[in-house]
Amino acid sequence: MLDFLKVKQHRVITDPPFVTRFLTDSRFSVLFLVLRVWLGIQWLTSAGGKLTNPEWMETGVALQNYWLRAVAIPETGRPPISFDWYRSFLQGMLDANAHTWFAKLIVFGELLVGIGLIIGAFVGIAAFFGAVLNFNFMLAGSASTNPVLFVVALILIAAWKTAGFIGADYFLLNWIGTPWARNKFADSSGSQQKKAVTQAG
Repeated sequence: MLDFLKVKQHRVITDPPFVTRFLTDSRFSVLFLVLRVWLGIQWLTSAGGKLTNPEWMETGVALQNYWLRAVAIPETGRPPISFDWYRSFLQGMLDANAHTWFAKLIVFGELLVGIGLIIGAFVGIAAFFGAVLNFNFMLAGSASTNPVLFVVALILIAAWKTAGFIGADYFLLNWIGTPWARNKFADSSGSQQKKAVTQAG
């Protein structure tokens, strides 16, 4: 068994060609443009309604009431939250009066996610934080449109290479690059310089 694992440990399982093409081919960026702009509008609409609401931007009472409804356990029927650990987490936030500052964090988070998705800047990161918000809303018992938004965000995360191709990522990814490719780029540049020096010598 151990010998089998040793033989197989360096095996690379490739993705189906159509999946690779769908997620990395820039020709599909038009589809991702529609998805991310639609998703971005949903987040901007949500944030816009909160920005002008003092219960979100000043007192945080709106978030406090939301948490109170989420942690409540009814006498009959199922409670909004299915997981005790998440109910305890929200109860701890309530006990610490975290709603006073966390409400603002949610509003500005939704705003930044929406802007990032619409202009196509760091789409994968923006979609990831949007998915985190959706996931927490669902854990708190709020279904609404969250499952749909969550699925769209996952698609954009998977397609981060081309989801912002028609947008700011076209320039940002070329300029900044990715952390895991910088060493390769540096090694390649260094090898080319050494080659040029050798040829000159």
